[in-house]
Amino acid sequence: MPYLFTSESVSEGHPDKVADQISDALIDNFLAYDAKSKVACETLVTTGQVVLAGEVKSEAYLDVQDIAREVIRKIGYTKSEYMFEANSCGILSAIHEQSPDINQGVDRTSPEEQGAGDQGMMFGYATRETENYMPLALDLAHKLLLELAALRRENKDITYLRPDAKSQVTIEYSDDNKPQRIDTIVISTQHDDFDNDEKMLAKIKEDMINILIPRVKAQLKPELQKLFEGFDIQHHINPTGKFVIGGPHGDTGLTGRKIIVDTYGGKGAHGGGAFSGKDPSKVDRSAAYATRHIAKNLVAAGVCDEVLVQVSYAIGVAKPCGVYVNTYGTSKVALNDGEIARKVEEIFDLRPYAIEQRLKLRNPIYSETAAYGHMGREPQVVTKTFNKGKKHEKSVEVELFTWEKLDYVDKVKAAFNI
Repeated sequence: MPYLFTSESVSEGHPDKVADQISDALIDNFLAYDAKSKVACETLVTTGQVVLAGEVKSEAYLDVQDIAREVIRKIGYTKSEYMFEANSCGILSAIHEQSPDINQGVDRTSPEEQGAGDQGMMFGYATRETENYMPLALDLAHKLLLELAALRRENKDITYLRPDAKSQVTIEYSDDNKPQRIDTIVISTQHDDFDNDEKMLAKIKEDMINILIPRVKAQLKPELQKLFEGFDIQHHINPTGKFVIGGPHGDTGLTGRKIIVDTYGGKGAHGGGAFSGKDPSKVDRSAAYATRHIAKNLVAAGVCDEVLVQVSYAIGVAKPCGVYVNTYGTSKVALNDGEIARKVEEIFDLRPYAIEQRLKLRNPIYSETAAYGHMGREPQVVTKTFNKGKKHEKSVEVELFTWEKLDYVDKVKAAFNI
């Protein structure tokens, strides 16, 4: 029997994402000036206020206030009527040194034996239903908000948009798990005040349906465009009505509260650990990237059409406690899932130091992950500049989203005789 599946996304101006982006900007700045930095940084944002807290072991000294203000400015909180504005918000730092009790479990004389920064389990997922091997509902939800942010910055076709927004997409699947049609699209966007609430709602709904959604649809392959056509899609646009008060003034934001948005939109599984604000010695982050890298390369190599990969660790121990693979019955090789998992352990070194080296995670690459998903993004080489125009200005060339590369496909094919 057909079934419905839903995923959501939130914009860069959503308060939780503001917090994530500040935390990851701090990570990038620490790593840019000291690649060995150990950082766990949490951010809270509310009306006119930012609170930074966490633990750091680094040779770098940062102007954390300046970094936070630059992030807020880039997102678009630049007007006093937002009640949260880059130049005027208060910023309190309660960052202190990392506990030596934790550090002794991570650092080793031999780097290869670096222990995991914490216990826990991490999951990676991939599916063949999109070009980037991501679940379709989440991919569309992200695309809607990326395009909405582009429209806001253009300030041409739609001129009333403010930074905070959320989206949600519900897709009907057939019995054999193939997407058949889009059932529901939900968009809630913050906006400037209008004189007439009824006209405001009508205008926003018209613009979302006639401007935003067609721009997203045009980016898709023809077979996905068909999911929008010939069906009576339910559109819930700002369903609560007026949405002028938003961002950190409307809702307090915290680092790490959008972990499902950050990963697979509810498909597969999640180990529970957030990513933003953590350096790569924290396996919550690095091992989640490593398992995504494994899952994507397994599907791309033809081992299966869909896969979930789990790895687990004990704090201070380099070797994983276990590796688990679930191909959901889509395996194309003459091996069961347990045998596939053992092959995965042979191909991919899952010790924390090996993950850091393989995926180049000791570089300042994290600000770009902090909105619109950590997975399914395009690998690219960019030059990033820190402290631009100041005494300690530094430019670094880095490779973003290395865990999305299909650089192990040939190795996987050879190992599985494909």
